[in-house]
Amino acid sequence: MVTYSGVSQKRVEERAFAQFPRLKERAGQVAGTMSGGEQQMLAMARALGTDPALLMLDELSMGLAPLIIEELYGLVADIARGGVSILVVEQFARTVLGVADVAVIMQHGDVTAVGPPSEMERELSAAYLGASE
Repeated sequence: MVTYSGVSQKRVEERAFAQFPRLKERAGQVAGTMSGGEQQMLAMARALGTDPALLMLDELSMGLAPLIIEELYGLVADIARGGVSILVVEQFARTVLGVADVAVIMQHGDVTAVGPPSEMERELSAAYLGASE
């Protein structure tokens, strides 16, 4: 792995393996042969390798088993507690509400609701299921 910010490969690997211990077990494995959850962990580790202020995640849960999704969002919460801001775009929005500080609902490119995750459940139902207010 190469970084353009001057972070050494050793430091990138140390951080990746500390945050994602399963990746250390798979260090010699070709990324394309890893499970979907392991590939997501690798993608996050790559993104975090240069100590970013912001981590953007798009459809983290796509195609993954519920237990793996729960594990990944637990890791996302840990990363956020470590001081990295995280922006998550997630079709299955209820999945991420448990770790979010602020929730935004968008429909057709327009923001339709913003608020605390605890208050967004009803808004989600209205937005995605056509529930009436």
